[in-house]
Amino acid sequence: MKQISFWQTCIITILLMAMTGSVKAQESELTLDDLFATPKLTGTSPSSPSWAPDSKNLAFSWSEPGSSGRGLWVSTRDGKEVRLVSNIASASVRDIVWTDANTIISLRGNNLWETSLSQEEDIQLTTVMSGAGNLSISPSGNQAAYISNGDLWIVDLLSKQNIQLTEIGMASLSSLGKGRYSRPEREIGPGIWSGPIYKWSPDGKTIAFHSVNRSEMRKVPFPDYLADETSPNEVRRSYPGDPNEIRRVGLINIESGNIIYLDLPAPYANQVIDFNWSPNSDLLVDTASDTAVERKLFVVASGESQLREIWRGVRESRMYTSFGSTWHPDGKKVIFLSDMGDRYGLYTIDTSDPNHLPQLLTDPSYDVLSTPSIAGDAVFYSGNGVNPYEQHVYRLKISNGDPEQVTRLSGRNVGYPSPDGRHLVFMHSNDTSPPELYVVSSDGGNAAQITHSPLPAFTERTWATAEYVSFPSLVDEYTLHARILKPTNMKPGTKYPVLFGPVYSNTARNRWAGNYSLVQNLLVKKGYIIVQVDSRGSNGYGRAFREEFLLGFADQDIEDYASAVTYMESLDYVDPDRIGIWGSSYGGTLSVYSLLMKPGLFQVGVAAAAAVDPVFFGTDDVAIVRSPKTHPEVFERKALNYAANLEDKLLFIHGMQDHVVPFKTTAVLAEELIKLGKDFDFAFAPGATHAWSRERNYDRYLFGKLIEYFDRYLAVAGVVAPNSVKIKDKK
Repeated sequence: MKQISFWQTCIITILLMAMTGSVKAQESELTLDDLFATPKLTGTSPSSPSWAPDSKNLAFSWSEPGSSGRGLWVSTRDGKEVRLVSNIASASVRDIVWTDANTIISLRGNNLWETSLSQEEDIQLTTVMSGAGNLSISPSGNQAAYISNGDLWIVDLLSKQNIQLTEIGMASLSSLGKGRYSRPEREIGPGIWSGPIYKWSPDGKTIAFHSVNRSEMRKVPFPDYLADETSPNEVRRSYPGDPNEIRRVGLINIESGNIIYLDLPAPYANQVIDFNWSPNSDLLVDTASDTAVERKLFVVASGESQLREIWRGVRESRMYTSFGSTWHPDGKKVIFLSDMGDRYGLYTIDTSDPNHLPQLLTDPSYDVLSTPSIAGDAVFYSGNGVNPYEQHVYRLKISNGDPEQVTRLSGRNVGYPSPDGRHLVFMHSNDTSPPELYVVSSDGGNAAQITHSPLPAFTERTWATAEYVSFPSLVDEYTLHARILKPTNMKPGTKYPVLFGPVYSNTARNRWAGNYSLVQNLLVKKGYIIVQVDSRGSNGYGRAFREEFLLGFADQDIEDYASAVTYMESLDYVDPDRIGIWGSSYGGTLSVYSLLMKPGLFQVGVAAAAAVDPVFFGTDDVAIVRSPKTHPEVFERKALNYAANLEDKLLFIHGMQDHVVPFKTTAVLAEELIKLGKDFDFAFAPGATHAWSRERNYDRYLFGKLIEYFDRYLAVAGVVAPNSVKIKDKK
């Protein structure tokens, strides 16, 4: 077993730092090829960790810089000993579970592997069904469960026998196998956007599962032009106002195979947020309407199937659903995440008292950003108590006390407490560092870094550090917040072009954002100033600011960007005639509508996967636009109606297999612009989906088009490119 000691880690880190210092002066030019080369500059990010039952070790999948595949790694709880424990010849590790404090079962290919820490053995245990995933272990440790082709299976770890528990799965209409909505007609699994899968009861007798039926949804074609002959490639996809997928919770008796479905209300219009078992095998079921207006918590008593509603929250102004819940260790109270106050907070309610009102547990001055996690005698959760730009992990002792901040590294921190609550492993990233695992005592102290993922080619470079600023809104009393990246060694008296993007809500954040962060740094090194704004709809500024986005897409949030442009223009190093905007998905929407609603505000826009027609939004988007029947005026705000206003340079980017924002909608807008005699540009990719920005080959090609477009129209001699380009005056 390969082992890395604490001191070896320290020596490697010091050497890397020394190497970095010696090469800074001769740092080579960063290119697009560098960003999308294989292996990736940032290496392989570690998986979410899994703690051993005795809290002494944690396991995760990862590979060292430059290595391929994912191995099984184990770290001690203090992070001083990190070792590779899997056979390097085996397939990549996908799922990880502990059967006891010494033994790990992991899923690799179509096989289960058993790893013994004490005996330092890693052996292939048994074969499972093709496509197996979502591995879990029974409370006894003798059986493992998994999902294959939409059905629930268990495997006896002693006899090695695979047993199919359900016959629910039904294959997808589409055989292409790509795109968000290319999902099975029926399956045990999450909804299209979120939801639980299955969970064992503490006594091991029952499994609660989430069943999804999409067979009654609308059929929508997404033509596949790469097939031998063009294929219509139909998928199940509904529009706002249509019935959604049917989501149900089932209880299966492991011994008999009998299934009972809970009688949840309107399963075609309500999502299952989660379900969790109490220590006494009572089941908590957390639901919310697709519109996000109504939230309900139910309890099903052990051995029964009758739902008992314990709490309901209704608010017409609510949008989206940042919810979660779990049982209090006493098995009588429930702890749940809610937006009843101005900020998201954790509340507790006694399930045995019908008159008990929810009690706030957390600090009302900041947002709780995660589902509560119970470990030992404490509740752990993430929140933005330091500032809106950072996310930290907090601990709240159940018996008494105030919330305590556990993580101290500036940036984004996602926590995984040990079962005894005494240690916290967390995933950390910031403006200049990709995600890495760290571990720290829950009582405080310095965190130990467990993984070091980037290649030397990444660590040897200087990456842009962000500046966080605030400025007033020009249309109301809000204070707006932004993240700014600037070129190094800016020349006095020189005016620099500015790019807003990628634009979206919740972007003024100290975190690493994958390819977006790499591309931002490339643009900064080329001489652009990069700006991201927390526009309306963002967390961290109170409920009113967040909910102004409801029924107001591409409206007041555009005013936020207008205010930001005014702020940037007030800086003496900004060229007010060379300002661009770009984004993907809703960020693409903001880019298009900014150009159409406020001509001249930006000279150039790049709109990727832009949602330009609310009629074709997804069923999840009823949380922001509701439906054509209840709010017809919102569905008249299609970009087509403002196409005549286009005066600035516009590039569309779109994947033709984008199920979230159909390519058709951009094609219809492009046709109208052509009829109006407007000049614009189009870059498309036949097989790209909504996730084009992280799809191999498509990412490099389309980001290349984006950068080339800005260089063509915003470049300045001696600042970005060898030739300046004349831009028309702003209006």
